[in-house]
Amino acid sequence: MGAEPIRVGTMVKYFLGQSVLRSSWDQVFAAFWQWYPNPYSKHVLTEDIVHREVTPDQKLLSRRLLTKTNRMPRWAERRFPANVAHSVYILEDSIVDPQNQTMTTFTWNINHARLMVVEERCVCVYCVNSDNSGWTEIRREAWVSSSLFGVSRAVQEFGLARFKSNVTKTMKGFEYILAKLQGEAPSRTLVETAKEAKEKAKETALAATEKAKDLANKDATKQQQQLM
Repeated sequence: MGAEPIRVGTMVKYFLGQSVLRSSWDQVFAAFWQWYPNPYSKHVLTEDIVHREVTPDQKLLSRRLLTKTNRMPRWAERRFPANVAHSVYILEDSIVDPQNQTMTTFTWNINHARLMVVEERCVCVYCVNSDNSGWTEIRREAWVSSSLFGVSRAVQEFGLARFKSNVTKTMKGFEYILAKLQGEAPSRTLVETAKEAKEKAKETALAATEKAKDLANKDATKQQQQLM
């Protein structure tokens, strides 16, 4: 199990980051399997465990299939056909070692490979924090590559920016689930609620503007045809 390596010779964008959750490894391990749904994972549409086994050395191997929204940047939406799928399928392999208290996950996308030739892979390691045994440290590595002629660099930059944004959502989702498991009542702040409402309003306004432009262009074309 685990992701295949990035093809040799392919330009990639690389990300390395570390985070700390102020919860024990056991708590984080439990939260990992109860992660969805949470208010910060609305981009995750489905979650299915397709394989699970315990190895002779007592390690837990699992494979999950996740479906996530795959919103493209506007320049890409104009470049590709309207019928291109707006969701991406993610495979996630995980290896849990309860004796050493480590969990390693490998994730990569399995569709859009022919159209955009984008490979987005991530390796996460969850282990006990060296400074505080009651905390859990998360180390992330990600590789984003594209061989789409002419726009590969733009695709890589977009993929890396989206990955960083999803890391923030991941940490907030973890904190939400951990608080829930520990009997607290996590609630979204007024600032978060207002920010989301503002973003949705902005998206709606942009969509309305694009639609208005499209209708105007169609109307202008129709009038020109009538004059000819």
